[in-house]
Amino acid sequence: MLKINEIFYSIQGESSYAGSPTVFVRTTGCNLRCTYCDTKYSYYEGNLQTAEVVLELIQSFGANYVCITGGEPLLQKECLPLMKTLADQGYLVSLETSGSKSTKGVDPRVKVVLDVKTPDSGAAESFLTENLNELNSLTEFKFVLCSDRDFDWSENFCRQHQIFEKYLVLYSPSYDQVTPLWLAEKILAKKSSARLQLQQHKYIWSAGTRGV
Repeated sequence: MLKINEIFYSIQGESSYAGSPTVFVRTTGCNLRCTYCDTKYSYYEGNLQTAEVVLELIQSFGANYVCITGGEPLLQKECLPLMKTLADQGYLVSLETSGSKSTKGVDPRVKVVLDVKTPDSGAAESFLTENLNELNSLTEFKFVLCSDRDFDWSENFCRQHQIFEKYLVLYSPSYDQVTPLWLAEKILAKKSSARLQLQQHKYIWSAGTRGV
């Protein structure tokens, strides 16, 4: 059984799959309390569902891509066989995780997006360095940046672990805290190898509420 907060169909706003129609499976529960978290409702709210029911709901949307997110999905080990089954069935699958729990056992066909927490998140010490031993060609790194301190910290993290040389690194401006322009100028000024990433879904739906 899995405790599921919600399953919904939307546009992926992040990672190299940004812009893709996606079925999101949001699990319940998180071991972190990031300052900028926009899904606090997933900390506790949810219902127990069998893997079979989850698969049926995913299939009902008719999408090719499934994103397992949270909360922190790896708090529930039942996510591991679910992701394997989805990959076996031909789905593109990604996992959004903070890296604070072991990624060992995640099917290698799953794109693991490691959302490494920066100092301003309040959880900068949460990343398990042992997860750096579980990387593969699909792995991506994401950093949500709130300040100059976060930018410098992220640059140092990537250089220390030689992330830039092998993996896609995505820098996102923390929504409503810093601007995309600020981050774009930082990346250019510092000659960073990171890619600027905007949370497309937030811009899409906020534009919709303005009638654009």
